[in-house]
Amino acid sequence: MIRAKLAPRALAAAVAAGCPAAALAESGWSQLNMPVGVTDISRKIYDLHMTIFWVCVAIAVVVFGAMIWSIFAYRKSKGAIPDATLVHNTKVEFIWTVVPVFILIAMAVPAARVLVEIEDTTKTELAIKVTGFQWGWNYDYLDQGVSYYSRLDRKSDAARELLSGVDPNTVPHYLLNVDHPLVVPVDTKVRVLITGADVIHSWWVPAFGVKKDAIPGFVNEAWFKVDADKPGLYRGQCAELCGRDHGFMPIVVDVRSKADFAAWLKEKAAEQKQAAAAPAQRRAPAAAPAVSPPDPGAAPASPAESTPAVVASAARSTAS
Repeated sequence: MIRAKLAPRALAAAVAAGCPAAALAESGWSQLNMPVGVTDISRKIYDLHMTIFWVCVAIAVVVFGAMIWSIFAYRKSKGAIPDATLVHNTKVEFIWTVVPVFILIAMAVPAARVLVEIEDTTKTELAIKVTGFQWGWNYDYLDQGVSYYSRLDRKSDAARELLSGVDPNTVPHYLLNVDHPLVVPVDTKVRVLITGADVIHSWWVPAFGVKKDAIPGFVNEAWFKVDADKPGLYRGQCAELCGRDHGFMPIVVDVRSKADFAAWLKEKAAEQKQAAAAPAQRRAPAAAPAVSPPDPGAAPASPAESTPAVVASAARSTAS
């Protein structure tokens, strides 16, 4: 109730102060907790998080409640006298050892179940290799003939420069936009193979419940499956300190319908195939024109018609 009352007031005050509403929407009260996400695994991670959270709240209430009650009920002003002989109690020690063990077991079972499912990359329908580099990402659609780089978009890159004169508040999704987003279909289990080209990076998209380190010489696996009714743009960032421009490695995933994705993939593959064929065509030498041997019965050619190629051909025929 308090949050519902204060959030509109805080939003109005910030807008009056000149802050863009889009920036506020990304940094409001919803950021105080984990996002629920748009995948089945992200919701299970959120539910596990909230379960453990409320268990911790219950433990805190019991422990701090007993402690606060003891402080007030047995304070010196009430005439309480400390018991110097109470140094050991088998029952109490047994209880405070066994009870936490059962609590930990009760939390470990659902946690292990979710962790196993997070690592289950079987039955995937699309495989994408993600390579982190300083400072961007490379996406390679395995067996699809599509590969491209994704970097910070030009507007954000220009605005971030010192003395650029560009107000970052005028740039949409400042430092969170890219030139070429990762494109995936809805309702499809996508397997991502994550590695690094130079230093350790981390591919993190909160809405998918995915965060995996990109380590050079090592391949990590993750997967996600966006709900069928949740197409759109989802943003993330590199979550591992990777050098000078670590803060300028955003991730954008463009989730499309299956039909739109199939059309995009076909167009992108044809475009890259054509681009790869163009240099090969330029490098190929031009074929020499075929020259027929001279006819002995034909009239001799005039000097104007005796081109170097014809003369050379006649010389070879005479020599043979």
